Amino acid sequence: MELEKEIEGKMTTCNSSFKIILGSSSLARRQILNEMGYEFTVVTADIDEKSIRRDKPEELVMALAEAKANAIIERLQIEGHVEEDAQATLLITADTVVVSHGMVREKPNNKEEAREFIKGYSGGHAAVIGSVVVSNLTTGIRKGAWEKAEVYFHEIPDEIIDSVVNFVNAFSLFDFVSKAIFLCFTVFNLSVDDEMCLRLRREVHSMLLGV
Repeated sequence: MELEKEIEGKMTTCNSSFKIILGSSSLARRQILNEMGYEFTVVTADIDEKSIRRDKPEELVMALAEAKANAIIERLQIEGHVEEDAQATLLITADTVVVSHGMVREKPNNKEEAREFIKGYSGGHAAVIGSVVVSNLTTGIRKGAWEKAEVYFHEIPDEIIDSVVNFVNAFSLFDFVSKAIFLCFTVFNLSVDDEMCLRLRREVHSMLLGV
């Protein structure tokens, strides 16, 4: 698999003087940057996320996002993509966990676990905690932040659960949770914005301007 894959932005409203690398294979995160008007390339991190543990979910998502950044920077240096006199390049990494019934849940390992997770959300609520870390590969400056959103669910019909579960293998947890929330909002005709996505968009924009 190629180290980098070009992703064309759908909007050109942001005329930036720097290059952006998205350190994530998440389709939802790509869409967020596209909608913000940024052009970017994608490089994924090859790390063992299960080996990184923290007591608090907020600390965990930050640690994972930073570990992804470190791994990608190391790969780029090995492949000669980071040069001292190169155009300013910003690397964006992120992570998401869900806290439900007092337990931290990451990406489901299989469809059975995904089904169990969603059934646990039915008629209840979960906290979605997401982080964003922006690293300036030219200056070495790094900034990060996390956001938390409480999501409340009606009873989720089995057919909706089946629809979400079918996406498990192809999507990251961020995509998985976004898909679950979107489908539930659509089915129940709820006019609710994904608060965390909106906040993270603001965080990304402010950090891009500040690093």
